[in-house]
Parts: sequence; C-alpha cells; structure tokens
Amino acid sequence: MKKFFVLTLIGVLLFSCKPYENTKIRKNQITYEDFRSDQRLYPTDDGLLKYIDKGKGPAIVLLHGVPTSGWLYRKMIDPLVANGFRVIVPDMLGYGSSDSPEGFEIYNGENHAKRLLELMEALGIDTWSHVMHDAGGLWTWELMKQAPDKIEKLIVLNTIIYDAGFYPPVRMKPGGLAKTAMWGYRNGVTTNTLLKNLFNQGLKENILNSLDVEGYKTPLLEGKTHAMYYFYSQTCNELPDYSEIFENINIPVTVIWGIHDTMLQWPPQQVRAANALKVKNEDIHFIDEKHFLQETKAKEISYKIVEFLYKKE
Repeated sequence: MKKFFVLTLIGVLLFSCKPYENTKIRKNQITYEDFRSDQRLYPTDDGLLKYIDKGKGPAIVLLHGVPTSGWLYRKMIDPLVANGFRVIVPDMLGYGSSDSPEGFEIYNGENHAKRLLELMEALGIDTWSHVMHDAGGLWTWELMKQAPDKIEKLIVLNTIIYDAGFYPPVRMKPGGLAKTAMWGYRNGVTTNTLLKNLFNQGLKENILNSLDVEGYKTPLLEGKTHAMYYFYSQTCNELPDYSEIFENINIPVTVIWGIHDTMLQWPPQQVRAANALKVKNEDIHFIDEKHFLQETKAKEISYKIVEFLYKKE
C-alpha cells in the first residue's frame, strides 16, 4: 500500500501539473528543435557556449536570465533582424543548449561576463547595444565593470538592479536540500511544478502551450541545473552591489518594464534606479505584463527597442 501511494504521488508530480495552460499550437510556431538548429557554438575554457547570430547591421545582444535561455527571445529575433540589426542571442554557460559543467564559482557573474566578452571578441564585434533581463542584469553590470566601453546603448527589461524590489521565487541555502531540489528539477520529479509556478507567477495569464514550454523544460531535463544552483543558493542570498558601476554609466538607457512583475518590482526602486541609470522619463516604458514580457509582448518590446536605437540623441 505504501509503495502504491509513493508511485501515485510520483505520477501526480510528473503528469498532473502541466506548466502550460493552452494546448493550441500557433500558426508557424517555432519549435525548440528548429531554434537549436540555428545555434552556433563557441568553445570557452569552461565549456561550449551556444548562440544565435542572425542578420546584418549594428549588433545587439539579447541576454537572458535564470532559469531561462536565449529561447526567451525567440519571438524578437526576426523583428529586430528585419529592422536592420545583427542579433546575438547567447545561452550562457549552464543554460539552454550550452554546456553545464560541474562547478560553483565558474557560474559567478564575473565569469559569465568574461565568457560573453570572449564570445563577442571572437565574433569580431567591438561595441554593441545590449538588452538584458532578470539575472542577465547582474552579468551585464559585471561586463561593464570589466569592459566599460563595449556597450553603446542599454535596454533594461525587468532585471536585477538593487535589493529593493528583488523577490526571487526560489531562495535556498547551499547544501544538501538545495542539491536535492536541483536533482528533482533535472529528473522530472518537480520540473513541471517549478515551471508552472514560474509562469503562473511570471505572466498575467499563462497562455503558453507545449511547444513554448519545451524550450524551457528540455534543458532542465538534460541536467542544466549547476548554474541555477549557484544563483539560487548564492546570488539570491548575497546580491552584489554595483553602485560604483552605475555612477560611471554615461550611455543612453531605456527601461521597458512589465509593471505587474512580483519577482522584480520597479516601484520600490524607481527613483534610485532611474537616477543611477540616468534614464530620461521619456525612456521609461511600463508594459501591461508581469516578469516574462517577452512571451506576450514581443512585438511591442521590439518596436520600442528599435525606436530607441534609431532615436537621435
């Protein structure tokens, strides 16, 4: 009887908690297999990075956060290419299609930034415009610390700036319990639960379907949890202070923020963040969405980015 109960519980966790609500597939919807077929690879000392390099013109980087990957930007790539940009979309080490080697400090912000700088140098891109989301902000601040003259224009999408307003859905202490949680995510035990909670909290309405979720779920089931372990057990508990970096920002900045976000809230930090980033009021845009605004507002965001990048200062 006990064995039957355990098996039933596992079955409920595996199959009854689908992380998507919509079973309808959209016309011409991209699959994760198609997305991956467009990716190229770059070998770093720590492992292979996968990335998309598409289009011609001024370069723009689209940087994801945790626990997502370049897949988050799949609906924005073609619109930006069509508007004359060379779009670079990396999967950072430990996420998406990139390698996920064992280790801890190789996933700190400094190393993420270093590897991204190496990739851009290998691509022959000296300067670029830069979009970041979620933890991608931390990696961006580290990049600007290491190479302050690389980013020409900055687009801030619901990213980590200050402790104020930072309410991550997962916080863990390093050790056995956190490692067990990671085991559950990559072995299908709690993968659906993690993603369902994430999207239900991160979208006003969870309109994702199975193909959408495939690009988020597949990397987890492939074992991409080492970088997540670092973020949830280290970064979330000891958020770095990048105030000195903000003081030296002298490039055009726009903020495009899902104003209903509960994980990264703008109001608690709005005055401090706007002043630190030296962003003009006209360049602060609030979107009617929560955290994952790229999923439901891709066209609107892409339009605002293009408008900002082509605007004469």
